[in-house]
Amino acid sequence: MILSIDTSCDETAAAVVLGRRVLSNVVYSQVLLHQKWGGVVPSIAKRAHEERIDFVINATIKKILSQKNLFTSKLASRLSSGSVAIRSSSSDEGSLHRNFFDYIEAIAVTVGPGLAPALEVGIKKAKELAEKFNKKIISVNHLEGHIYSPFVQNSKGNPKIDFHFPYLVLTVSGGHTSLVIFEDHLKYKVIGETIDDAAGEALDKAAKLLGLGYPGGPVIERLAKEVDNRDFYHFPRPMVSSDNLNFSFSGLKTSFYYFLKKMDEKEKLKKIKELASSFQQAVFETLIIKTEKAIKKTGIKNLALVGGVSANFYLRKLFRNLAKKYNGQVLFPSFKYLCGDNAAMIGVVASFKAQKNLFVSDIKNFDRIPRMSL
Repeated sequence: MILSIDTSCDETAAAVVLGRRVLSNVVYSQVLLHQKWGGVVPSIAKRAHEERIDFVINATIKKILSQKNLFTSKLASRLSSGSVAIRSSSSDEGSLHRNFFDYIEAIAVTVGPGLAPALEVGIKKAKELAEKFNKKIISVNHLEGHIYSPFVQNSKGNPKIDFHFPYLVLTVSGGHTSLVIFEDHLKYKVIGETIDDAAGEALDKAAKLLGLGYPGGPVIERLAKEVDNRDFYHFPRPMVSSDNLNFSFSGLKTSFYYFLKKMDEKEKLKKIKELASSFQQAVFETLIIKTEKAIKKTGIKNLALVGGVSANFYLRKLFRNLAKKYNGQVLFPSFKYLCGDNAAMIGVVASFKAQKNLFVSDIKNFDRIPRMSL
């Protein structure tokens, strides 16, 4: 088993995995802390991670004991009948007993990309636990986690999705937009990425300009659905005519900003659904056009859509239609929580790394890589 930790942005997450099976998973979201600022504040994120990480790890371990139908019932029984993995006293909520860690092979942690102050918290905790319980550390790229998210299983081993390489993977989130060929286990080739802002970031910015708050993506999705996701204003589709597979959304944000400046508040409020739908359509059509170009260039018809924005039902519909057009298949994160940041997908990647003995060799000097690439 592997205990995994992710503190790459504004979710404090921990999980226990066995291979692709997630035995336990806990995510503490900081979204309410950042709402009034209109986005994630790194210093606030770090402090919140520090305050919650012990609680989240403890809750993750406790969750194993509460799963009566867990396929590893023998393990759960041994943990609960012996000295419990966690002290029950609230005063030492962060204290972990060696009993649980006897069953842990390694501790996995996200090393990047992400917010430097946030990443620091998870890495520090992983080092602390590794030293205390004499465990190995596995470093994981956060983007690897998203790529593996469609293949993550629950504790019963569902869904039973096999790997049929290669895959063309589009990662779309608040911090990342990239097209990657998933060639084989732990083998990736980046063929396109954003040269400025991510698609999810653009959606959040548009929502902020419309006065919809943060995070804005889900609100824009809801408003767009109310007008059947139609395109009323036809905002620019950036870089769709370029030969490469890179993305750019800063120009689209600027275009939207100046378009709104020409409208008074009353008119903007009256047309808010149409504006939200049109902006979303511009972003999504750009993603589809670029992905279709990638299909034609690579010949790969097995698609995967991952990352926070992959939770959008309309974008999923567009991807299904694209896959159908080329007689291909499309995968999405196997469970809704896997769209956002979590430690379960980090643990699954770590399981494949453990099979290849890819452990951190120098734990003392092991550090975060905020701008890490695949």
